Amino acid sequence: MHVPFCPSICPYCDFHVLTRRAGMVEAYLARLEQEAAELVGQYDVQLDTVYVGGGTPSFLRDAEITQLARSVQRHLGWGGVENTLEINPGTVSADRAALWRDLGFTRASVGVQSLHDPTLKFLGRTHDAQQARRAVQTLTAADFRVSGDLITAVPGQPLEADIHGLVDLGVGHVSAYTLTIEPGTEFARRGVTVQEDDERAGFERTEELLSARGFTRYEISNYALPGQESRHNLAYWYGRTYLGLGPGAAGHYPAPAGRGLLTTRRTNPHLHDWLTGAAGEALPVDAVEYVTDALFMGLRLREGVDLRALSARSGVDVAARYADVIERNVRRGLLTLHGAQLRATPDGWWVLNRVVAEFLDEDS
Repeated sequence: MHVPFCPSICPYCDFHVLTRRAGMVEAYLARLEQEAAELVGQYDVQLDTVYVGGGTPSFLRDAEITQLARSVQRHLGWGGVENTLEINPGTVSADRAALWRDLGFTRASVGVQSLHDPTLKFLGRTHDAQQARRAVQTLTAADFRVSGDLITAVPGQPLEADIHGLVDLGVGHVSAYTLTIEPGTEFARRGVTVQEDDERAGFERTEELLSARGFTRYEISNYALPGQESRHNLAYWYGRTYLGLGPGAAGHYPAPAGRGLLTTRRTNPHLHDWLTGAAGEALPVDAVEYVTDALFMGLRLREGVDLRALSARSGVDVAARYADVIERNVRRGLLTLHGAQLRATPDGWWVLNRVVAEFLDEDS
C-alpha cells in the first residue's frame, strides 16, 4: 500500500509524495477501501505479507492509520507471515508503537538515514539523531522487528559511526542505499553531485562493516541477521505475485485464465487521477519478458537465479537463449554459473543494470 503523504519533501526524493492538504487524506482513505473491495472481487486473496510504504505512513494520525488497516483487513485480510509499516523517527512514541502493534503490524522499517545531525540536516530530514535512536529503542521495546534505512556516500558522513550506532541499537535488518541525485529533485536543481569513487567506497565499506557485525548481504542493498530478511520484499525479488493499493502502487498479478500469459503488471496513476477511480493499464507479461524480469530481480539476490527452475516456470530454455551473454559476463568476472545457479559477483552487483541490459539486448 502506498501512502503518499509526507510532512515535508526531502531534497533527494523523487517518489510520488506530497504534503497533506485539507480533505485529501479523507478522500485517499475512502478510495483505498473502494480499491481493496474491487481487488477482492477479482482475485482469491490469501495474504502472506502486507507492506505499508510511502511517503510517510506513520505521518497519518492515529484514527487514520486505524481506518487504513481496518479497511484492508475487512476486505483482504492481513498478512499471516509479516506486516511492515514504514516509520519516520519523529512520529514515534510508546503509545503510537503500541497502537501500531495492536493493528497487526509486526515489522518496522525506520527511515533513520544517518545518526549524524549534520548529515541529517544536509539530507533535509525533519528528525535528529537522538530522535532516531529513541524511535528504534521504542519500537524494539514494543516487540517490533526493526529495520533501519541508511543513505551512504553523503559528503561528510561518518559511515562507520552510523553503521555501528545503528547495529548497537539492536536492529536486525539494514537497508543501505547510495545517495542518488535524480532529475527534478531539489538536489538536482541545486547542482549537488555524488562522486562515483565515494559511491563505490560506501557500497563496499557498508558490506565490510555489517558483515563484521554478523549481518549477511542477502540482496544488493539489504543486510540481515539470520532469519531477519524482509519476507515481503523477497516476494518482489523472487518474482511472486502481489497486489498494489494506493496512488502509484504497482501490482504483479496472476494472468487471466486461458490467456496464455504468465502474469500481468499494473501501476496505479498518481493521486488525483487515482482518486477519480482511474486504474493503471494492465500490461501482459509474456514468457520472455517474464524471464528478463526474473533475471533483473533475482540477480539482485545473493543466491541468484536457478535457471533450471526459471525455465520450467516460463517454458523458455534460459541457459540456451542467453548462453552468449552469460559466458561473456562470466569471463568478465561479473557473473558466476555453478550448475544451474546464476549469480552476480560483487563487481557484477555494482554494474548490474548494465549486465541485465545485455540480456534485454539479446531479445531486441
